[in-house]
Amino acid sequence: MSKLVTSKSKLTSIVGAIQKLYPVALADKTWDNTGLLVDSSSTEAITTTTDINILLTIDLTKSVVDEAIKLKTDLILAYHPFIFRGLKAINQVNPQQQSLVRLIQNGISVYCPHTAIDAAIGGVNDWLADGVSDENSVRTIIEPNPDIEGTGMGRLLTLTNEIPITELILKIKKHLNINHLQLAEPEINKKIKTIAICAGSGGSLFKNVEADLYFTGELSHHEALFFKENGNYVISCNHSNTERGFLKILQKQLKNELKNAKIYISETDKDPYKTI
Repeated sequence: MSKLVTSKSKLTSIVGAIQKLYPVALADKTWDNTGLLVDSSSTEAITTTTDINILLTIDLTKSVVDEAIKLKTDLILAYHPFIFRGLKAINQVNPQQQSLVRLIQNGISVYCPHTAIDAAIGGVNDWLADGVSDENSVRTIIEPNPDIEGTGMGRLLTLTNEIPITELILKIKKHLNINHLQLAEPEINKKIKTIAICAGSGGSLFKNVEADLYFTGELSHHEALFFKENGNYVISCNHSNTERGFLKILQKQLKNELKNAKIYISETDKDPYKTI
């Protein structure tokens, strides 16, 4: 059914739903760029349906922009910020800026929640913890948000019973739907009782955390070596592999908030690395 609406009113309802789930106050504002980064909406009234089209992705690449245009998307929700630093000029040589121009030309806005999703209850770090938890495990927050109870960066999981690393490897591969991961193991094998968890890159978050296993997307060579030399395990899965599977959860969460929305998950979004 057609109705006189504006793209601005559509965008307002979408952003409201996202921020209800993942308030900007949860983001790490010391470095992150979270929120509505591209506003391509208009206050001009147009005759259209009230349906909303949203495309979910981890990274906003040229192929994702192609998908969004084909789907006649109102908004791309890109987990990683599409713009990190201020732009002093825009040109068509830089692929990111090519995408920016095309998005605006096609009336597509971009929202990037990033660390707000990391910190939230039921966000990406809780989703990672769900994949390795047992029935009575205890979950705490590595860096709690002082203003919003129950939220914060990273998770520290204490299992009910110690389990071997081989069992955790199988659990993680299944949960992330990946065939390979990287494992650093100590000289002396031991069972796992505590797991430090951080989606993406966990190096800075893990600095003062004691755990049997450090589970993240990536660590530097020296960070991984430090934990190994201290008698602990590291599982690294490539940065965005620890985030991409959460898009299915996010799709359901947004659908509950936006009943008239069609919410798609990008089919071309993938980690830049592959194992060969």
